[in-house]
Amino acid sequence: MSVGTVEPAATLANATDKAHKTATVFPVSDIVQGTFDFMPATLAGYLAGIGITAMLFWAEAPARVMLTWLALFGVVWLTRAWTAQRFKRMPPQALADWERWRHWCNAGTLASGAMWGLAGWEFYPLGGRIQEIGLLIVIYSFCIAAVPVLATQPRIYLAFATLCFAPLAARIAMEGRAYGYELIGILLIIISLTTALTRRYRQALERVLELKLHTDELVAQLRVETQAADAARREAEVANRAKTQFFTAASHDLRQPLHAMGLFAEALRQKSHDEEVAQLVNSINASVDALEGLFSELLDITRIDSGGVEVNAQSFEIGEILRKLRLHFEPTAFEKGLALRLRGARHVAHADPLLVERILRNLVSNAIRYTDDGSVLVSCRRRGDRLSLQVWDTGRGIGEHERSRVFEEFYQVATSGVMSPDQRKGLGLGLAIVKRLADLMNAPLSLRSELGRGTVFTLELPVGKAARIAPSAVPGKGPLGITLAGRLIVVVEDEPAVRSGLEALLRGWGATLASFDSVAACRAWAADASQAKPDLLIVDYRLENGMSGVDAIVAVRDRFGSSVPAIVVTGSTMTGHEQEALDHDFHLLIKPVVPNKLRAMIAFKLAVKEWSPLPLGEG
Repeated sequence: MSVGTVEPAATLANATDKAHKTATVFPVSDIVQGTFDFMPATLAGYLAGIGITAMLFWAEAPARVMLTWLALFGVVWLTRAWTAQRFKRMPPQALADWERWRHWCNAGTLASGAMWGLAGWEFYPLGGRIQEIGLLIVIYSFCIAAVPVLATQPRIYLAFATLCFAPLAARIAMEGRAYGYELIGILLIIISLTTALTRRYRQALERVLELKLHTDELVAQLRVETQAADAARREAEVANRAKTQFFTAASHDLRQPLHAMGLFAEALRQKSHDEEVAQLVNSINASVDALEGLFSELLDITRIDSGGVEVNAQSFEIGEILRKLRLHFEPTAFEKGLALRLRGARHVAHADPLLVERILRNLVSNAIRYTDDGSVLVSCRRRGDRLSLQVWDTGRGIGEHERSRVFEEFYQVATSGVMSPDQRKGLGLGLAIVKRLADLMNAPLSLRSELGRGTVFTLELPVGKAARIAPSAVPGKGPLGITLAGRLIVVVEDEPAVRSGLEALLRGWGATLASFDSVAACRAWAADASQAKPDLLIVDYRLENGMSGVDAIVAVRDRFGSSVPAIVVTGSTMTGHEQEALDHDFHLLIKPVVPNKLRAMIAFKLAVKEWSPLPLGEG
């Protein structure tokens, strides 16, 4: 019996009502479809039953009786076979068609029952015990076989069973033998049991259908809820992308005037020797630096939350990162009177070097910010098949009750002492970013701290297998009074305020400038054979007509050679320029760039000979 077909008009709204009606009514389509699904087996069984009956009574029954019965049953069998083929070729569509087919099915079923009843009436008296038992078994087998087909129509089943057994029972009673009445009693018990079996089978089908309809209702409800959840997820993704785009655009637009402000402020310092002006310039630069830190933290946390950070693990030397840390943080540590020590450059790790660098930058920045005296140590040691990358400081330390919260967003460690402006700046996102980046790499991160003595953060990384490359000496920090006398620097910047500020600052340091507002103008200058080779390129990344600072670098190097060093300054931190920087050999600075950072980067690119390089520790 097929219970999988539901009326086409059934909807979610009436699914519950239909489930309650299944106790008395099955869909007519299910009844008809189930009957025709069983039809091949039914017809094959009838052929076998007819053959067995003919074999049992062929010698005992008169030929006229046997042939007449076979002819009549043959007509019934062929009619039912033809009906099944017609149903297969022309399946019904409307409810009236299903009803008509049900009548045909029931007529064929009752006709078959009548044929088995006729066999019992005609053949039972003609045979011996073997024939009698065989006939009873054949007729009973078809009554049992009809239970799955007719369970949904109890009246039709009762009529079929009556047609099969009533003539046989009547013939047995007419013989008047004593054991005949016992046999009739047995037949009545058999009919009662099969009727009860049919009722149980029907109840089971009703329960199955009810569960199916309820399941369909739940599936429909789940589908609706899933669609709602998908719509909500898409809306959240759109909102998240919009938030990221907003932060990116806002950051880029705000960084431009901040960058120009810092350049103008430093140029002003060089024009005036007034101590009060110098203090104001320092305050401006400190504010610009603080805003740059806020932008970076907000953008980092946004990128991580939106899934925009991918982990690209590779083997790399720790020294590559330590050199960048020295370049970035040594001037800051020097200004606070702290010693920045770097150890373990020779070790090779297998992780994402960009994420590891970002983690260490945040940790070192925190260590310098909250350390008033002493030193900050970045060390790398091997522990079995792992590297222990640690950042030590001699700062105030973190209380035990706060250690579990320092990695939470917007949480800042409370201190009883007076905090400097540098320590007060920030949103409390630095360590939250560190923790999330470490989790992305599946790199364990821990901290130990003691109040009044300092803190150590430990990041565990797998050992890499890359061949060791001897680290080259890099410049250390330069003197505050840097001079660029005799140096020709090419500047390409399309923002007038930023370009003016940069020109004023570089001229104040003694540089000779070739300044342009577009790649086309820079390319035209480079094409002039009378121009001297520049010492350095400082270019903005995003320029006119979809062009970039990389195009300006390529244009100048095509004319003067690939050895011309370059610095690219950009207001966007979301575009991932690291691969371009490797491909085109330039260093990247993120706006706003405070003058001391720009000064350190220029000195590094020009490899000022007066600077004494400090080798990285190999311990």
